[in-house]
Amino acid sequence: MATTEQEPRSFDVYKENLRDLWAEWEIDVHQDPYAIPLDDFICAHPYLFRENTIMPYFERLRKEDPVHFTEESPFGPYWDITKYRDIVEIEKDFKTFSSEMMHGGIQLGGIKYDTPDPTYSLPMFIAMDPPKHDEQRKIVQPRFTQRALQELEDDIRCRAQTILDGLPRNETFNWVDHVSRELTGQMLAQLFDVPQEDRNKLLEWSDTIQNASNVEHFETIEDAFKVLWECHAYFADVWQEKLKQEEPGNDLISMLAFGEATKNMPPNEYLGNVLLLIVGGNDTTRNSISGGVLALNQFPDEYAKLKRNRAVIPDMVCEMIRFQTPVAHMARTALKDTEFRGKTIREGDRVALWYISGNRDEEVIPNADEFIIDRANVRSHLSFGFGIHRCMGNRLGEMQLRVLWEEIENRFDRIELDGDPVYLQSCFIHGIRELPVRIAA
Repeated sequence: MATTEQEPRSFDVYKENLRDLWAEWEIDVHQDPYAIPLDDFICAHPYLFRENTIMPYFERLRKEDPVHFTEESPFGPYWDITKYRDIVEIEKDFKTFSSEMMHGGIQLGGIKYDTPDPTYSLPMFIAMDPPKHDEQRKIVQPRFTQRALQELEDDIRCRAQTILDGLPRNETFNWVDHVSRELTGQMLAQLFDVPQEDRNKLLEWSDTIQNASNVEHFETIEDAFKVLWECHAYFADVWQEKLKQEEPGNDLISMLAFGEATKNMPPNEYLGNVLLLIVGGNDTTRNSISGGVLALNQFPDEYAKLKRNRAVIPDMVCEMIRFQTPVAHMARTALKDTEFRGKTIREGDRVALWYISGNRDEEVIPNADEFIIDRANVRSHLSFGFGIHRCMGNRLGEMQLRVLWEEIENRFDRIELDGDPVYLQSCFIHGIRELPVRIAA
């Protein structure tokens, strides 16, 4: 196979193509994927995620071509890695498969820079390789230790109680806005030690990251980055306030401002790391909160099981996170030619690790398409990644869901789905924008 090495591109080229990224790649999102030649598969097409028709594509790839080469797509050529154990193997081999932004970063669509534009490139430690990744990650890691999280549980419970007590009864409302976004937004403001009235700004910046290339939200990529740099201006002021303290606090900005590996970051790297912490603390948890309600309604026998035995909530939370898989993929770049499962992945090739597919791999997770709240080995999922980049906030996310469901069960008989969910148009964050529900008085 010929090399698929992509030439470095300037951001000007990327901007020219971004708006019409998918204009020439319209597909029938309801077509049977078993009727499509494998060579024509583009599993990264965001419309498949928006219409929730992606799963049969991954099912076929796992069966027929689990290490699949997509030669042409708006993202350029890339490899689809769809089975659980293959994803783990690549995650472990970070010396061969790089997360570094300069090589393309952690998302399909990331570009290989010749000269990074500091206005549009956002370095962040998840898109770095060791040693810099390790040095920066260690700065904020203490906020997510078991001891630090235990101190947050009472706050999470109080916030959850207030949110749930204020929900409408006997009328349809959007669970995402009223609960999922609200709880995660309040916790983000607490973690950053910013006023609670500013939490919607944090959520807006998180949404901007996910919608930057969606022309329904932003006409140009420049428009999206104008919003993101407002985030920088806000947190530059927070940074300066933290530096006035004699001792660093235990909030995330204090940690960055006083940390040896982060205190001298350039503006775009500071913005990148702030956005990473916002998205990591918001999108994953909020979509698991929404996806859990949806799954219980799709599998009523499991809802009945919950009603009989509340002790299953901790395991149920892990199953919700697996079943939703809020981060659909992570991308890597091969730093050298390598043989993998009988295929030759060339230096420079982009590789998509489809967590959302690995979490449905029947070889590792029996009856993986079923939502089973007391599943054996329920923590053995890929939703938090694997290896050096495994999500450091995973325990906090689990705690928020556990506490929320404990309080839900204290109040409501059940939360009934009252309409169809609306999904995010993204192959990166597997998100739910709207979830109409109804709670009986």
